[in-house]
Amino acid sequence: MKITDVKLIYAKHYLFLHIYTDEGIVGLGEAGNWGHLMATAEAIKKFSTYLIGKDPSRIDDIGQNLYRSLYFRGSVIMSAISAIDIALWDIKGKKLGVPVYELLGGKTRDKVRVYASPMHKETDPEALKQSYRELKDQGFTAAKIFVNGPILSENGGRDEFFCGRVEDELEKVAMIREAVGKDFDLILEAHRGMTMPEAIAFGREVEKYRPMVFEDPITPDNIDSMAEVASKIAVPIATGERFINIKEFEMLFRRNAASYVRPDVCAVGGITASKKICAIAEANDVLVIPHNPLGPVSTAACLQICASVPNFGIQELPGFCLNGAEDAMVQKPFQVEDGCLLIPDAPGIGVELSENASELYPLNDRGGINAKRMFDGSVKDR
Repeated sequence: MKITDVKLIYAKHYLFLHIYTDEGIVGLGEAGNWGHLMATAEAIKKFSTYLIGKDPSRIDDIGQNLYRSLYFRGSVIMSAISAIDIALWDIKGKKLGVPVYELLGGKTRDKVRVYASPMHKETDPEALKQSYRELKDQGFTAAKIFVNGPILSENGGRDEFFCGRVEDELEKVAMIREAVGKDFDLILEAHRGMTMPEAIAFGREVEKYRPMVFEDPITPDNIDSMAEVASKIAVPIATGERFINIKEFEMLFRRNAASYVRPDVCAVGGITASKKICAIAEANDVLVIPHNPLGPVSTAACLQICASVPNFGIQELPGFCLNGAEDAMVQKPFQVEDGCLLIPDAPGIGVELSENASELYPLNDRGGINAKRMFDGSVKDR
């Protein structure tokens, strides 16, 4: 079997690709760098010239060649490689007539526990509590809470001062814990939005509400700084969604900087790299929470990983699965039952795009330059 063509598909702020073969089997992949969508598309186009005529079954060999041929890697290149890798696994599964998880060692579980990832903007305390009660009533057993500060400064910026910043987020967590009870896990998402002093102060005080995870309390660029935060709080830290190769994760493990790791299958090198990262994590007694803020192909690829690794923690469920807003993007939407995603049993990664996905969901590039500004006009991470 040989690769004959590679075609890009844009839908909403997602970049998908199809890899075609001379046996009529088509593989589907997704790139993770939504912030630089067009740059990633150009990288895929460049790689396509190498892919034509290659044997798609040689997945790791192809990935190694794309990765090692040039010095310049980075998130754009790795997202392109990730999309290609996912599509190649999809082809292999379809060729052999089995789900990809069967090629990764088989199932280690029958369903995948997920946490809801709502983009709540409620400022009214009662409305906020009710929104989490509703998630619990829908069968979810865990949900994300954003603790990354106000979108816009209020009260002359006093809500961004150290004490107010920490206390406001603590009050939010306390309200939601009271609303959902103790049989519901809380994923605290700081989204790199705290300074080290804020993260340590908040992490120490929020422990009494028993959050499952404190995600990216500070920017993940300096692993030693993340390890410093981890050493001073008892709440388990999760990080890794911005990492783009397995060696960054190895450094994270060596420094004991996280209890959970968050490889992004569409950014770190695809299913191949994700499986390797999970194995290294297992050897270090670290659990895996795959990052998944993307489209349905990302979700499908994540499910193949979640189904086949023993050290799975929980899976992020993007907002479109909550409200069905993107169900029409795929031929068969994912099924959520009792707070779990059901694992598709179709050959390959288990999902196919609708033929008119691009028409139903026109391109809407999210990659604007709009960093968050503090009350004094200074810029910080969004």
